[in-house]
Amino acid sequence: MANRATEWMQGLVRGLGLFAQDVAHGLLVVSHNTLALLGLGLVTIAALFATQNDLRVGLEKRALAWLAERHEVRAEANGDTLQAVAEPDAVQRVTAADPTELSKQQSALAQHLARRYKVAVEPVARLVLEAWQAGERARIDPTLVLAVMAVESSFNPFAQSPVGAQGLMQVMTRIHDDKFEAFGGQRAAFDPVSNLRVGVQVLKECIQRGGSVAEGLRYYVGAANMDDDGGYAVRVLFEQEQLKAVLAGRNPALVQQPRPPAPPAPASAVAQVAHL
Repeated sequence: MANRATEWMQGLVRGLGLFAQDVAHGLLVVSHNTLALLGLGLVTIAALFATQNDLRVGLEKRALAWLAERHEVRAEANGDTLQAVAEPDAVQRVTAADPTELSKQQSALAQHLARRYKVAVEPVARLVLEAWQAGERARIDPTLVLAVMAVESSFNPFAQSPVGAQGLMQVMTRIHDDKFEAFGGQRAAFDPVSNLRVGVQVLKECIQRGGSVAEGLRYYVGAANMDDDGGYAVRVLFEQEQLKAVLAGRNPALVQQPRPPAPPAPASAVAQVAHL
């Protein structure tokens, strides 16, 4: 009886051992198969990403958006409100240039204008560059373009006159709305570069109509049919002479204020002279 019990126990132990071996072997096989399937899946996904660019880009965007959202939530929890409105590309919209990228004369001009009109030199440097480029295209002296800006708006890109002239060069947008179509519409009048480009075109047309720079300025300010332009042309030309002095390395303060042109003689006086 004792022998039977011993044999039964030994058989049970052997059976349990075999069962354990079978289970272990099965787990090993399953794990190998799982790893193989996982590897195959990874290879398939990698191949899919390599051939499907749109899918990869889409998943990357969603992943980045999720990460950014999580970052914003944590930042707001810490009291940082800027993360919700952050625009990393905003710097691309800035109208500015490094003054060191300009020529020596252009840089001196930008520095002079920045000091005189109390504006940052980087935006002025960009406007100086643009004045040179636009002036070359229109065959207008860039110092004249900058002088018009100085007199019209003192380099305030958001300036507006009582009659509706807007932006750096105080362009009448309701009259020249067609010219702003190339820049997306009338609101581009408040974009400094767009306003400058349109203003140069308007100035060119005015000079062509007037036959000279002085007469063109009278057209530009809307005084072509008036006896007096309020000294506008004289102020612009004086400003231009000062800018030319800066380019030449001279002190602009030494430039003499030009005398305004004499008013036209009355018709009666002209008749009396004719009879002499």
